[in-house]
Amino acid sequence: MNKVILMGRLTRDPEVRYSQGDQSTAISRYTLAVDRRFKRDADQQTADFIPCVAFGRAGEFAERYFRKGTKIAVTGRIQTGSYTNKDGQRVYTTEVIVEEQEFAESKNAGGDSSGYAPAERPSPSSAAGDGFMNIPDGIDEELPFN
Repeated sequence: MNKVILMGRLTRDPEVRYSQGDQSTAISRYTLAVDRRFKRDADQQTADFIPCVAFGRAGEFAERYFRKGTKIAVTGRIQTGSYTNKDGQRVYTTEVIVEEQEFAESKNAGGDSSGYAPAERPSPSSAAGDGFMNIPDGIDEELPFN
């Protein structure tokens, strides 16, 4: 089985190209900075930078909505490959082929101000500071659900 699940922040805006031919397909490339769970004593790097590729509608979505610093969750598969560069050297590649991608936090939580802002919800009039409604003291009956 080849399945990868990642959560991280985009290191820059996605780079999008379209394939040639009658049915052009979006090909979006971006890099995710994924925090490491544990830090070794001498290791200064606390994140891994993982290249991802999204095709078709997923590539178009990335082009339209993803920006540098956006926190996203990705599922996909690892794909390896190789090519010969112009100097004649063999170069090996490893990247995640994106099957699903989604936002991992709300727009306001990221602190990004790239233009898209969802409509704010009205807050309840009797809400406490944590956003939950206060329950009056002296209620001794059971809650009205099973």
